Amino acid sequence: MTHAYGTTRTVEPWFDRDLHMDQYGSRLPFGSLGAKGLVNRFVELSGPHQGRELEVLDASGGYASACLGAGSPVVGAALVRAVEEAGYATDEIASLERSRLLDRLFGEAGLWAGQFPADEYHVSGRNSGSEGIELALRLALESRFDRRRLRPAEGRGERDIVLAFEGAWHGWTGGLLPLLNRRHYRVGLPTVAPEQFGFTVRHIPFGEAERAREFFADHGERLLAVVIEPVQGDAGILVPPPGYLREIARLCSDNDVLLVADEVLTFAKTGQFFGMADAYGPIPTDISVVGKSLGMGALSTSLVIARRHLTVRATGAISTSDLRPLTCAVIGAGLEHIHAEGLLERSRTLGEHLAARLRQELVAAFPDLYKENRGVGVMHGVEVTKLAADRLNDFRETMIRHGVFVEFMAGAGRRSGGLPYVFPTMRVAPPLITTTADADVMVERLAAGSAAFLKACA
Repeated sequence: MTHAYGTTRTVEPWFDRDLHMDQYGSRLPFGSLGAKGLVNRFVELSGPHQGRELEVLDASGGYASACLGAGSPVVGAALVRAVEEAGYATDEIASLERSRLLDRLFGEAGLWAGQFPADEYHVSGRNSGSEGIELALRLALESRFDRRRLRPAEGRGERDIVLAFEGAWHGWTGGLLPLLNRRHYRVGLPTVAPEQFGFTVRHIPFGEAERAREFFADHGERLLAVVIEPVQGDAGILVPPPGYLREIARLCSDNDVLLVADEVLTFAKTGQFFGMADAYGPIPTDISVVGKSLGMGALSTSLVIARRHLTVRATGAISTSDLRPLTCAVIGAGLEHIHAEGLLERSRTLGEHLAARLRQELVAAFPDLYKENRGVGVMHGVEVTKLAADRLNDFRETMIRHGVFVEFMAGAGRRSGGLPYVFPTMRVAPPLITTTADADVMVERLAAGSAAFLKACA
């Protein structure tokens, strides 16, 4: 097994530790010296090994956004060309770079034309996944609104419920807080109260088809939209049972309810571009929001794909970053590379291999630390036990010192309907460029870190 430790170096001042806002309560005691591919070079910032360098494999893909790893020549070339040649065109002006991208994706022979035909859908770009979901929610709300008379459209005013799911995560921004059923993130912050032209959010368990059918039967006439993740991420990489997503889509269609798919995290990670699909093919949605991997680790961006009748009042959704030429160049080059190299198809095989290794080398080998593993494609989670959950910071630092950077999802916690408590989950979602040999080294290092952590707990 390749050792994670490298040389020792003089510690830099790391001024960002003093000036950069701490949003975590306690930060990891490491600094990044750079990265290439899957390999990050970290240095210990404190403690007995201060100054020691570590070679750390990235099993998180930069918050699940760097699908081509660090320093991708494809992304680098696209950035250089766009800066030198593409110019800067707002969405008031047609852009050659934007046109090329959208034709490649939605044109007659486009990569996504089968799922989103150009005569049925239109698109908009945003700065981030959160902003994309906010626009999606805005589109849903304005669909029941007479924008000319500033009042509910005839027959739509009674639709004042948006359905979300327990454990869901859709972003930090204030407009999205009602979609989260987690009091920790909402208490003391603005809420959207029921009022004229307002809406309420209700939550049901994710993956329970009968509960969804019951809710539609009771509230279908008041339902405006359903907002759903194809795989719940922060809840603990919860994969719904076969047929569930298609049943949700059917219920929405039968009840004239908009279906909004939050694909910010799942985009390009489930073995195909979109997680809203099953053995029968793509699952139709009214709005899909993709992000994270869309920016190839170089840009923060998202794309909102909506049915053409879903719009907002004039000038009501203008964005400084709506599919600017540089953004389009990076997205286009990255997606073309993923398609040409067959990285999505390869990720299916990699995912099966990774799931088996995680099950054998972690869950089965360390039952005191792990409960189970779940996942699809390159999006996997290993749920931890209370022993690990109670010392999560130490656990994560141990993994990093053994050469793997992983993230921990909060877990769904307590759920209604007698569903089991979901502890925090270690997310293993490496970039698409990961090979089976890379995955084996990741799992070996995770196992070594697990053994070291258990020894420290004894």
